[in-house]
Amino acid sequence: QVQLVESGGGSVQAGGSLTLSCVASGYTSTLYMGWFRQTPGKEREGVAVADIGGRATYYADSVEGRFTISRERASTLALQMTGLTPDDTAVYYCGERGSRVVSAPLAPGKYPYWGQGTQVTVSS
Repeated sequence: QVQLVESGGGSVQAGGSLTLSCVASGYTSTLYMGWFRQTPGKEREGVAVADIGGRATYYADSVEGRFTISRERASTLALQMTGLTPDDTAVYYCGERGSRVVSAPLAPGKYPYWGQGTQVTVSS
């Protein structure tokens, strides 16, 4: 059984920084791991994804240049967030997929395993 646990969320002023972490356990190849976020009344959206070695990365246009995804090892994932704005306020989820994504790696529907999420709140 795959389990994903996120941490690092909190409250920060606009322009500030936060780093989120995710740890995966249980049987999984963890080929792809990524960060997704959801705000009230909206569908979950992809933020950033990395392959198992962190060599291939994908970012949403809204965060590219501000957020950096990294994988220190196969079962750990981090998201360094800088220049945060109130639009970044959301619950951030860690997702995992055990096989290669041919296209649209940021699509939440392609990830079968999820953590419980960690809240990020950015105030003006």
